Parts: sequence; C-alpha cells; structure tokens
Amino acid sequence: MTNCLQHAPRARLKAATLTRPKPLRQQGLTLVELMVAMAISLLITLAAIAVLIVSRQGFSALDASSQLRDNGRFAADLLQRLGGQAGYLNANYVMEEARLFEGKKVQVAGLVQELEPSVMGVNNAKRVAGTDFDWGKSAASDSGSSDILVFRFSPSIDFTDSSGTRQTGMIDCSGNPIRDVPVDKTDRSISVLYVAKGTNDPEPALYCASGLAGDVAPGQPLIHGVENFQVLYGVDRVTPYVAPTVVAANPALPSVDARDDAVPDRYLRADQMTVSGDPVGTFANWRRVRSIRIGMVLRGPVGSGDRSEQTFYPFGKAKSSSTGAEGSAFASTSDPGTIFSPTPDGRLRQAVTFTIHLRNDQKHGF
Repeated sequence: MTNCLQHAPRARLKAATLTRPKPLRQQGLTLVELMVAMAISLLITLAAIAVLIVSRQGFSALDASSQLRDNGRFAADLLQRLGGQAGYLNANYVMEEARLFEGKKVQVAGLVQELEPSVMGVNNAKRVAGTDFDWGKSAASDSGSSDILVFRFSPSIDFTDSSGTRQTGMIDCSGNPIRDVPVDKTDRSISVLYVAKGTNDPEPALYCASGLAGDVAPGQPLIHGVENFQVLYGVDRVTPYVAPTVVAANPALPSVDARDDAVPDRYLRADQMTVSGDPVGTFANWRRVRSIRIGMVLRGPVGSGDRSEQTFYPFGKAKSSSTGAEGSAFASTSDPGTIFSPTPDGRLRQAVTFTIHLRNDQKHGF
C-alpha cells in the first residue's frame, strides 16, 4: 500500500509530461530558397513588362495604321474632287464667248491666246515659294523625289446660300469654298500639290498652294507624313517628247482630232510631255491627259513599326507583262521616286495608289 502511494506522484508527473505541448521549432526560408523565390519573381515581372511593352507597341502600330488609312482616304477623296473640277468652264462665260466669237479661240488684246492646260505637272521637283511652279527646275523635292501636280478650272456660277454667304459650289486644294467668279478667260482657280517640309517641322507633308488668276497663296500642309508623291498621266495618242499630230474631224474645229476616243493609251511622266522648244506642242500634249495615276508613301511616328528594310512601289506592285518583275508595270529606274526604299527608322509605312478619271474636256485652249 505504501509503495502504491509513493509511485502515484511519479505517475501523475509522467502523464503531465506526456500531455505537455512540445515547443514549436522556428520556421523560415533558407538563403537558397529566398534566392530561388526572388529569381522566379523577377522572371514573372520581366515577362509581365515584356507583355505590356508588346501590347503597347501593338496598340501604337494599330493606331498608326488606322491614321495612315484615314490620311490615304482623305488624300484620295480630295484629289478625286479636284480632278473632277479640272478643266471646268464657267457656263455663262463660255456661252458669251461662243456668241461673240462663234466658237473660235478668243482674241483679246494683251492676253495670251494659248492658256496653260488645266492639268499639268513637274517630275521630281521642288516648288519655289512665291511662284506657281518652275517648269525648268530639276532640283529634287524635300523628300522622296516627289512630283508637283497642278489643277486649274474656272469657278462655276455663284449663288448665295441660306446664310447669305456667296458660294460657287467648288473648292480649292485646301478644302475652302471658292467665292469668286471669273471675269475673263485667264481668271481661273489654281491648286498646286507638292511635298515639302516646314521651316520648323522636319516631318514631310503634302502641301497645297491655291489662288485665283495667278495670285497663289503660300502653301499650307494638308497631310503630314507624306514622304513620297508620284504622278503619272494617262494620255491619248501622245508620243514622249513629240508634238501630237491632228486629223481634223471638222474644218471649223481644227483642234478636234477624229481619232480621239478619250481613252488613255499609256501613262507618261511629266517630263515626257515636254516638246523641246515647242510650248504649243507641249500644251497640246497636256490637253490629251485623260486620267491621272497617283502614288504616295505615308509614314507614321517613330516606334510605330519595325526596323526591317522595305521597298515600296507607290504605283502598285503590278507585274510587267514583259519582264514579270514585281512593281515594274509602272516603276522605272528613270523615275527614282517610283521605287522607294526608305532608311529603316522604326516607322510604319503604307503605300496608297489610286487613279483619277478626268470628267471635263481638257482640249480647249481659249
């Protein structure tokens, strides 16, 4: 009995010892585990940043591409409208001329008999400030060996709209409505389109200079980012550098050719329309223009594209039937701007090509 009592405290002590919670061991990361975790976190962060950069570049490229398409559509719409006006004659004025001069060329003292054609151009040239253009100029344009294109037309009959503003229903190349009407045969609206760079703006743009009766205002930028502007002229029976021959359809109208079908037979550069020493023959060639093919290369901001080397054909990639070479249908080494290889600079670029079919008769010279 005594032994049992002596062993009871020991049993209770042992039981208490067994049920006592054991102290927890200290938890944590080893240096190796910490470094591995940091490396994985860094990789995840870098991957997220890369995805963000690629996404941002994608959005920038998409935005630049959309802007280039909008600029191309705007240029095509504007030039199509100007081409539709080219050669237009004021109905009242023409009818009065026909009544007074029986359809013959107007003979007015002090005025040149042969007016410059309604559609003309200069190949690979830069417009000189303060002039319409310089026919003898051979200096390259500010960017891309671009061309100059000129439209002329006589404003239509004026009217007054509901707000009391005088209108003619016609616009110049700046998109502004023309509110003046002609008073003589030389009083025509002129729109000059060319590529240039601003004094404090290195970005090339398609410029417009317009006026009436030879009073051409300073050029204003229409579309920024146009670094190449090319023009070809669809002509009816024109031999390069040669004055045309005429088979008169009517003795009373010697300038009307019986073979004229108003369909372009070929496309020529502006310089191929010139007949050396023969301005009358040169003007006669220009009056045989029936359509105009326009090619442009537009560029977006830096960072909108990659830096790969590219070659653009502003007149399209149509293959030549004789050589089969891509782009050779309208491109020529004789016309540098028709094969355009810009310096890789991280800009997105787009070629825009369209054709203007002239609506009005271009053959009149009075």
